[in-house]
Amino acid sequence: MSAIPSQLQVRLAQWQSAGFYRQRIARAGTPLAARHGDQPIVNFASNDYLGLAGDARVVEAFCRGAQEYGVGAGASDLISGYTDAHAMLEDDFARFTRRPRALVFSTGYMANLSVVTVLVRRGGCVLEDRLNHASLIDAAILSRAKLLRYAHTDGASLAERLRAVDGKDVLVVTDGVFSMDGDIAALPELAGRCRQNGATLALDDAHGIGVLGASGAGTTEHFGLDSDSVPVLVGTCGKALGVFGAFVAGGETIIESLAQFARPYVYTTALPPAVAVAVAESLRIVQSEPQRRERLHCRIRYFKERATARGLPLTTSVTPIQPVIIGDSRRTVQIADALRAGGFLVGAIRPPTVPNGTARLRITLSAAHTEADIEALVDRLARLL
Repeated sequence: MSAIPSQLQVRLAQWQSAGFYRQRIARAGTPLAARHGDQPIVNFASNDYLGLAGDARVVEAFCRGAQEYGVGAGASDLISGYTDAHAMLEDDFARFTRRPRALVFSTGYMANLSVVTVLVRRGGCVLEDRLNHASLIDAAILSRAKLLRYAHTDGASLAERLRAVDGKDVLVVTDGVFSMDGDIAALPELAGRCRQNGATLALDDAHGIGVLGASGAGTTEHFGLDSDSVPVLVGTCGKALGVFGAFVAGGETIIESLAQFARPYVYTTALPPAVAVAVAESLRIVQSEPQRRERLHCRIRYFKERATARGLPLTTSVTPIQPVIIGDSRRTVQIADALRAGGFLVGAIRPPTVPNGTARLRITLSAAHTEADIEALVDRLARLL
């Protein structure tokens, strides 16, 4: 065996020994009507927060789009892959987020890489929350700008970092809802610090879109912040919207610059138009059926009430992401395996996704869960802890 495969074998063995090894679970069915083998399973590991991934109207829209456009775009957006379905969806997202323009991407990872690498370059500086999503950290590294991290959701720490880079081209980037902790960024304070120091604020609201705000427009709507306060907004279509893809919304200059210069956008095949049609239908439902969001938040409150009553170690999260910190990676996996044997799918999240010593069960709630589902999960988990 040559050197590289041999080195990889050693690395894999070390990874498994540390308790960090991940295994894919081949489920059947929709995210929230899932099966593992022949066993029905209640999925508490999905980001399908509003239960739209299996909604008949969204499925029908996807099929209608496939019949009209085919199953693939055929080329990148700037060649011939861009269709009127993409254009209409971009208009929908611009109106939804109250911004001049939006640009549709194939994935949220690609959208984040594009935003950071286009907006700041070598000689500039990227300031990021210490618990930002991995894609944002990778993006800062690829930008070749200076990367500095500030303490989690800490405006004073950000201010200190901003003073240290005074005079540089500065991009501040934060998650809206943090994907592993479920807490919400202190966005008004961060926006104020950026305004005071002439920095540009970019928000990755992957877990806020559809979940927070009166109309589901996310963390900015939750806090009542406009596009002047948060000039760059990234959202995904594969979580609360239940489909696939992503978008960036912002001003004309920012969006056109992404279309012209973002390598993940320019050099990849466009999102399948049928997906764009399905996302448009899902977005319509999000806006026209606020009761889904209301039901989701009822389920969150119910989970926290029942879990607290059973003595489960919860955090302060008020979003669908409800981590139960275990600490030890191997024990976390053992509990997740026992839950799956009992008919519940829960994510076992370990380093390096989360800091050392904070391995956790990441329970995610959906409007499609019933109180009985939640009660049964809490009962089973209380018996295992």
